[in-house]
Amino acid sequence: MNRPIFMSAIALSALLPAAAMAAPYGARASYEEELARAESRGTLTMPIAGVENNAWFDYQTDIDEARTELKKDLRAATDAEDERDAWDEYRTELADARHDYVKEMKEKGYRTGQVRVYSAR
Repeated sequence: MNRPIFMSAIALSALLPAAAMAAPYGARASYEEELARAESRGTLTMPIAGVENNAWFDYQTDIDEARTELKKDLRAATDAEDERDAWDEYRTELADARHDYVKEMKEKGYRTGQVRVYSAR
């Protein structure tokens, strides 16, 4: 015997991918945009080892420039391919900026923090 299943809108929204819910008017975000947003969440918010030096300020400048260029590129985009290219370039610039900053700090003797979680068995 089959019974109909009724789900509330809230329950249905839990089944949808977060990127699809965030896009305006039900339009799905591009794969490049999803990757760029994931990379953006990895942006460092505090300097490594709490040291505010030229490397940290250069990193902050690179992040600001990448955001400014993304806005400019998205405004100038004429089709979906242009938008995907803009998001892909933004993701690449964020990743490069973080890599360069971490590398420079390692060369100066600072290390990025590590968190290790062990399960109790």
